[in-house]
Amino acid sequence: MSSRVSQAAAKSPDPYELERLAEELVARELAGSTYTPRTTASTELPIYVPLSHDNPHLTAEVFNVEEFLLSRSHTSLQDLRSELRDYLTSLKEELVLLINDDYEAFISLSTDLRGEGSRLEKLKLPLDDLRKRITESRAGLQATQDSIQETLDARTKLREEKALLHLLLKISESVTRLESLLLISQVTTPSLESHNSNYQFHLPASAGQPIDAKSQGNRAKHLSRVTAEYTQLLYHIEKAKEENCAFVDEIRWRIDRIQSTLTSDLDHIFSAILTSLTDIKTGKVLDLERAKLYVDLTECLRIYDSLHLWRVAEEIMRRDVMQAFIKKTIFPDALAVSLSPVLPHTPLPAALFARTESRGSALFPRTPYTPFTAFATKQNPFEASHVSGPVHLLDESNDALARLYNQILRFIERDFGRIMEITERVSLKAGLTKSQSGISSGNYNLGDAQQVFADGFEIMTNVVWAEIGRAIMDELGTVVFAPGNPNEFRKHHSTTQAFLRSLEFLAPSTHSVQNMRSHPIFTAFQRRWQLDVYFQLRWKEVIPKLEEALSSRILDPEAPNFTPGRNMFVTAQAADVFTAIASCWSAEVYIPDLAHRFWKFTLQLLSRYREWLESSLPPAGGSPGKPAANITNEKACTSAIVNSPRSSTPGLTPEVTTESTAADEILLRQFATALVDIRAMTSQVLQLWREEISMMLPDMSIEDDTTEEMLEVALKDQLEQLSAFSTSLCSQATAILSRRCCDALLPVRSIPSQFRAMSNKRLPSEPSYFAPTILRPVRIFFGIGTGGGPGERLKEELLRDVSTDVVESVCQRYIQYLTAMKKTEESLRRLKKGKKSTLSLFGSATAGKDDGKDEERIRTQMILDVEAFKTEGEALGVDMQSMNSFIVLDQMVRAELVDGDL
Repeated sequence: MSSRVSQAAAKSPDPYELERLAEELVARELAGSTYTPRTTASTELPIYVPLSHDNPHLTAEVFNVEEFLLSRSHTSLQDLRSELRDYLTSLKEELVLLINDDYEAFISLSTDLRGEGSRLEKLKLPLDDLRKRITESRAGLQATQDSIQETLDARTKLREEKALLHLLLKISESVTRLESLLLISQVTTPSLESHNSNYQFHLPASAGQPIDAKSQGNRAKHLSRVTAEYTQLLYHIEKAKEENCAFVDEIRWRIDRIQSTLTSDLDHIFSAILTSLTDIKTGKVLDLERAKLYVDLTECLRIYDSLHLWRVAEEIMRRDVMQAFIKKTIFPDALAVSLSPVLPHTPLPAALFARTESRGSALFPRTPYTPFTAFATKQNPFEASHVSGPVHLLDESNDALARLYNQILRFIERDFGRIMEITERVSLKAGLTKSQSGISSGNYNLGDAQQVFADGFEIMTNVVWAEIGRAIMDELGTVVFAPGNPNEFRKHHSTTQAFLRSLEFLAPSTHSVQNMRSHPIFTAFQRRWQLDVYFQLRWKEVIPKLEEALSSRILDPEAPNFTPGRNMFVTAQAADVFTAIASCWSAEVYIPDLAHRFWKFTLQLLSRYREWLESSLPPAGGSPGKPAANITNEKACTSAIVNSPRSSTPGLTPEVTTESTAADEILLRQFATALVDIRAMTSQVLQLWREEISMMLPDMSIEDDTTEEMLEVALKDQLEQLSAFSTSLCSQATAILSRRCCDALLPVRSIPSQFRAMSNKRLPSEPSYFAPTILRPVRIFFGIGTGGGPGERLKEELLRDVSTDVVESVCQRYIQYLTAMKKTEESLRRLKKGKKSTLSLFGSATAGKDDGKDEERIRTQMILDVEAFKTEGEALGVDMQSMNSFIVLDQMVRAELVDGDL
């Protein structure tokens, strides 16, 4: 259609659409500026798509009128109606055509089915016979299948019964073989009663006597073979029990007899090997024979491990080796008698003894040890070979308990060191985490009831420590754990803890150490230490003496009842407090398990010392001219002493009296004493923390650094409270020194009258007599130029700051005096001027020659005094040039005393 339009446009007399453009121009002029011309795109004609069956709007499930009309928006309604009518007509034609085409086939359907009924009847006749034959064939096949399945089931049952019979034959052969290997006499009566009467174990004829090495080696290998056979037998029995075989119940008594015979022979040979290795009386054993014995011992331990008889082996070692030694070593009078030395199996070199003794003598350093942990180093110390070094012995000089412990350590290292190493290797090789099997369950559990608590050998825990700990608590408990004598208790505790550490170093692994610490006897052993009672006794040793010393509240070193201190402290009370703190952490008192109590006690002592200082000194807000009654008995001054010289005026300054001077001296001595002791206490306690306390405190958590920081913060908090109190004392001492120095400025007010009354009118060449005495109280307090002063030990820390504050106060007071003098001279000048007097001061234009000289002499004398004051201040370390008040003072003395316009 578009081609038609284009052809029509080409044939049109106006191909460029000039008429349309003219019409648009006219319409624009009529509509004004609001007219918007059509774009070139609007001139394009839409593509005409006729209605058909493919139109999406006509094939939709729901006909949408609006969308359909929008899709035909370029078609007028009349054209759209015509188009729809044409489409309807075409649809009707197609429908009629479709009906005509299908009607012919529909009509011929009935004629095509004629005669089909008879044919269907003919086809139905052979179907019944075919169905019958198929049913008969299916029944025959099912019968054949059932017969085959029954045959297969019978064969399977026969196969299982045959396998069971083979299993029972293996069990019977194994039982017979084991009885033959163990030389068990055969019995024919299977009943329990008859078997009890014929029950006998195979023991050698030389039972109870040592067996030669060759026989032991053969017996150990023989028992190893028997054990392997027995283990296989138990596995077969466990499988037979699943089938509920009566044969197993019938031969159970024979299996029990094999078990008893095997364990009896194993116990006997193991006991004989232990006796040969540990009994010194049997004679010297050659190194080759000892190596063979250890091989046999290893074989026996493997047998015990394979049979899960760990506790049985431990019981034999405890009975044959450990109990005999404990019985003759640990008894009630063991600490009062001399012990027989533990002889080594082979002679040790002299250098080894020397190295052992040197190690033992170095076990007690100045600072006490921290709580022992078996994991002190990054590398596990137990992973090294057990025999790489000698046993860690204790310092047994003048200590019977240490000698006893060394005797035990030597015995354990000699007789159990190698055995524990072998058992550890056996356990690691066999595996500590074994799955539960028929060997250790059911009716054939070979171990006793205690074996369920742990798998593997625990010789250090169940043999060594169980006997040692029980014997110490039972035989020596009244001596070792007695807290009546704190010094002996501390000595016994430290020695015993060192012994436990040495004992743990003999353990073959960290696992053994953990099991030892978790053993009930170890827990009961640690609870026997009455640490609370020990702390109370130490507390009673410190507190009564300290409270007696703190009952005296005299801080004046010149008082008749003053008790001098020691070392860095001025007072005996401060020295006693620090001695009490240091004693808590000394090697003779401190116990790591009481670290929390001693730490709390240290903070309480510091708090008590601060309270004593506060009660021994006058309060910070009180009058410094009124000392406490327990310090001096002198009568207090009736006039108040001004604390802040800056706010005072010349008219309010009290005259210096003997009583106020004595009270000031007492207070200064008290403040200096307290300041020296506080600074000494702070430095000494911090040094004690760094050198001893921080290293003695036990590890409380994995975040050790955070815990230590918290403890240090708590300590510094107590010390900061002391420092805050010392700051208050320093302020009071500075106030007293400032007031006394300001009192020395009183002669400044009389300088004008003094020079006017002088007959000698020459210029002064040296400062006034009072100038060198202005800062004399500060020099006397810090002992500068004198034999010593109360604050001589504070000179390095406080001289500069105190002198600066005092000079500042003196300058303020000096400025007040000069201001008052200037006002007085001005008033006098006005008075004289009112009387028309020609007398004036300091350079007045109308003044006489003598009066001008007086003014000049007064100003010169003040300049000399201020220069002398500056020299004294600089000698005390004060930066006079940068002090604003001194700069103002220097400018005032160099200016005219009276303004020239008056």
